[in-house]
Amino acid sequence: MLLGAVLVLLLLGGAAPASAHAALRGSDPEDGSVVASAPRHVTLTFTESVGLLEDSFRVYGPDNRRVSLGEPRHADGASDTARVGLPGGLAEGTYTVAWRVVSADSHPVSGAFTFSVGKPSPTAPAVPAERAGHPVTTSLYDTARHLAYIAAALLIGTAAFAALCRPPDPAPLRLPLLTGWWTLLTATVVLLVLRAPYEAGTAPGTALDASAAARTLAGRPGTALLTRLALLLLTAAALLWASRRRAPGPDRVSRAHLAAGAALSVGLALTWAAAEHASAGIQVPLAMTSSVLHLLATACWLGGLTALLLTLYRARTPPPATTVARFSRLAFASVTVLVVTGVYQSWRGLGSWAALTETSYGRTLTVKLVVTAGLLLVAGLSRRWTARLVTAEAPVAVAERVPEPVGAAGPAGPAGAAGGGPEAGRRDTDPGEQPSPPDGPHDPDGPDRRRRALRLSVLVEVAVGIVVLLVTTVLTGTLPARAEAEAAGAGPVAGLPGASVVTIPYDVGVPGGTGRVQITLDPGRVGENGVQAVVFGADGSLRIIPELRLSFTLAARDIGPIDAGLTDRGGYWATSDLDLPLEGTWTMKATIRVSELDQVSESRQVRITR
Repeated sequence: MLLGAVLVLLLLGGAAPASAHAALRGSDPEDGSVVASAPRHVTLTFTESVGLLEDSFRVYGPDNRRVSLGEPRHADGASDTARVGLPGGLAEGTYTVAWRVVSADSHPVSGAFTFSVGKPSPTAPAVPAERAGHPVTTSLYDTARHLAYIAAALLIGTAAFAALCRPPDPAPLRLPLLTGWWTLLTATVVLLVLRAPYEAGTAPGTALDASAAARTLAGRPGTALLTRLALLLLTAAALLWASRRRAPGPDRVSRAHLAAGAALSVGLALTWAAAEHASAGIQVPLAMTSSVLHLLATACWLGGLTALLLTLYRARTPPPATTVARFSRLAFASVTVLVVTGVYQSWRGLGSWAALTETSYGRTLTVKLVVTAGLLLVAGLSRRWTARLVTAEAPVAVAERVPEPVGAAGPAGPAGAAGGGPEAGRRDTDPGEQPSPPDGPHDPDGPDRRRRALRLSVLVEVAVGIVVLLVTTVLTGTLPARAEAEAAGAGPVAGLPGASVVTIPYDVGVPGGTGRVQITLDPGRVGENGVQAVVFGADGSLRIIPELRLSFTLAARDIGPIDAGLTDRGGYWATSDLDLPLEGTWTMKATIRVSELDQVSESRQVRITR
């Protein structure tokens, strides 16, 4: 089951990057506006608070050259704004503003718009393409997010099952506790390391940049991840303490252990609520409380299910019906909390009934509701088998507690051998004095059949629960319908035209020396351009090569070759300052070296416009 979940996670991680939860509400200057004099600042307003990056703003002048900017900051201390200072003496014409910020729910979001000083430029401005996240970084980061959710449910749910349901044989619970703790620790470290390149949309290798890492740790998502690491260390200490200091009696858990476990569980849940969409938007305190309760209820239900499943299959002796009945009550309470908090969170994210079918958030939420309904049906079946198991075992327990009648084990004699006279006869015929289990000699395997049925229903419940967790993680990476409607009501924002993309096949002539290079020229117009080049092998996978050179020649004007100056960015090659001074059809020559001795050069024609 764990292997299958990881494969699904990798497939989801390789999909398109998730939509962020912050949407641009407005800008000053407004998109497409013409101002009489050059503004001193560019200010953006979003639907929720945002974090700023070192290069949150890029401004291009009428000549397609980048404008020198000040340091980005929040306008008047408002966390839902972003502002950057412009230099004095801006020339007349149209300016392009490209921006990238980090949403309060930890997802990066970017876009672009234009404004004009005096009058618009005679030619269309060069709008840079939106910086999409690096595919490797995005896949690794999203996979770690999915694993963190599953690991948290496993860790918290197993601990809750052990403390509240009190199985007589806790040995099978050691594996899920350790697996949940180590997986959550590893996933958190990966998220923390990849946070800076994920925000900037760069390759994983840029995580070694000390300045970017320090800036990330100072932000809300970085702080939440650091807090989660500290809480995990405290959790490990608490688990060791609980294993060495057992409460008096085999069926008791001390109040100190319960209090410590509850505090650590709430703290871990808060690290998600503080870094995701519950921390932004309307009714933040209530939303964060609902998010914490929702996550804890999910963990107690689905993580507890996994613990129950392992107990049913791997315990030295079958768990008593009382243990299963306690979990049944815990699961019922968890489902009640999930329904209440889920309804509130759905209302908060949707904003209207129409959004259920008209938005990505609504459609994803509908899928989650359908899968959850299936999960509730299976849970009802498990609860039914639990009730039958309790009913079957309860009379047996009563019978075992009935004292042996006086004289029943007396000396052998005619009366004793026959059962002990009239008093004994009345005991034998009175069903209320010494009941027998309903699964008596006519149905000796009744309890075993019930346990097998319960195991099967719990197994199905766990499998469907994993699907619910996966859909929930996808839902947290989707723009809420309420924010989408709010941004749409603020007026249109300039879209981002696609950059020039060229794919060049290559064949060096040696085994393993074939593949293709995908080159993105941003914006593919006169002036400063950015270049990104990704090398793929013959099987379509990313390939690391020792060198990639790119040059541009405009033969009609006898210009070039101009070396692009590509540098290895840890999985792809790029530059941000290629200057192409004139429009026309340029010859782009790529030299691919796959080893110390083997290389090949290929050329393509690219059109550069104003």
